[in-house]
Amino acid sequence: MPLNLQKNLPAIELLKKENIFVMDSLRASEQDIRPLRVVVLNLMPLKITTETDLIRLLSNSPLQVELDFMKIKGHTPKNTPIEHLQEFYKDFDLISKECYDGMIVTGAPVELFDFEEVIYWNEIIEIFDWARTHVTSTLYICWAAQAGLYHFYGIPKYELPAKKFGVFKHTMNDPLLPIFRGFDEEFFVPHSHHTEIRREDILKVPDIQLISESTDAGVYMVMARGGRELFVTGHSEYSPCTLDDEYKRDLGKGLPIAMPQNYYRDNDPAKEPVVHWRAHANLLFTNWLNYYVYQETPYHIEDIKHLGSL
Repeated sequence: MPLNLQKNLPAIELLKKENIFVMDSLRASEQDIRPLRVVVLNLMPLKITTETDLIRLLSNSPLQVELDFMKIKGHTPKNTPIEHLQEFYKDFDLISKECYDGMIVTGAPVELFDFEEVIYWNEIIEIFDWARTHVTSTLYICWAAQAGLYHFYGIPKYELPAKKFGVFKHTMNDPLLPIFRGFDEEFFVPHSHHTEIRREDILKVPDIQLISESTDAGVYMVMARGGRELFVTGHSEYSPCTLDDEYKRDLGKGLPIAMPQNYYRDNDPAKEPVVHWRAHANLLFTNWLNYYVYQETPYHIEDIKHLGSL
């Protein structure tokens, strides 16, 4: 996908080295088409890493996308230079009157807090509510998926006895859905979380559909409003080294952490990770953009408001 990115974004040069096609706003302006507008609410602490991971996957399509990054005002991240946030991120106040074809909300390292205890909870749910009338389809990832399901549908989360950490096999409950176009019958997804949502709670709510799960990792994907909301509990966007970085970080801090499951070659942390989720990750993001964003969004982006919140 020719992604239209703000000039000088660090991900541009990083991904060009991987032969991934991205372009800055100057070159994109020469193409006489309306790009899809996608906004990313990036709640991850290592924002540049997350930006690069998402752009890598959003690039795998012929559609042109104009990408914006949004931050919340209720928290100042410690691991991203303030200059980076000032140059490349917008506050919600600046975009609240705009419409977007798609939106991605990332995970956040706050899952052991009750939702209402998160210092930016009120700002988060304001953005979630705004998305229902200003965005065609929203993809909620990891903690954001739990938060969205709790806010909209009252689905609780539960603390796990130990961190769910590794790469796990998943299956589809409705293989004919467009989000699964091209998927194998079994596919792998990285997980890294201390809490979970449970299938029995999902099945009690008629307005949501459990569409993918794992024997080992539990609920993976939930769909609502015909695909206008997709809640994904795993981290398909993770790069090959992310779980390794998390594992070594926690070991270095002396935290109780088990080796990520099904991740290292021969289950030996001295060896390199084996990547067996890359194809699924690319299909997930490409299918979302094509079938739930591009195919459903109105030509005049302002008409998204007329789609309604239901």
